[in-house]
Amino acid sequence: MAVCDVTSDPVLHPALSERFSPVGFRPDVVMTHEHVDVLLEAARLAPSAGNSQPWGFVVGRRGDAVHERLVRHLARSSSAWAPPASTLVANLTQVGVEDAPDWEYSEFSRYDLGQAVAHMCVQALALGFDSHQFRAFDREGVSAEFGVPAHIEVVSMTAFGVADHGPGEVSSPGTSRERRSRGAITWAREVGERS
Repeated sequence: MAVCDVTSDPVLHPALSERFSPVGFRPDVVMTHEHVDVLLEAARLAPSAGNSQPWGFVVGRRGDAVHERLVRHLARSSSAWAPPASTLVANLTQVGVEDAPDWEYSEFSRYDLGQAVAHMCVQALALGFDSHQFRAFDREGVSAEFGVPAHIEVVSMTAFGVADHGPGEVSSPGTSRERRSRGAITWAREVGERS
């Protein structure tokens, strides 16, 4: 059984309803090694197809050499806001077989990585940190920088830290809180009488 507090009425958890993707982070906030360990533990415990656990992460805390090496490969758009983040994480997944990289490892590996990253982001909220997942960086450059082998793919990055602005205070492409309705995202569903 889950260990979360259960409310009498079904409601969306406030961490999820208030979540947003900041485009500015407070440069004075430090994410400790212990915080990073907890985020990695959240990813480690995520579900995956056949328990394959195809994910891997390159973790750079602001001020360390890994962070500096990741920042070098940011695109112009993300380099405007991501460097002050407390931690940058490159998200990797196994897509091929090590000795035969042209053979697909698992058709679910990118989905599984998404699960692991989502677990990290929710855990970050529980620790008081915001996150912004993004793709505006040179994937091949990051692969070369960190010697990522051909059977592993650098898929995305996540910036973790404390936002220096509130939701909707800064307009930036791809960060709108507007969402499609439940009806628009539901392909099929039978709804009976509601209590």
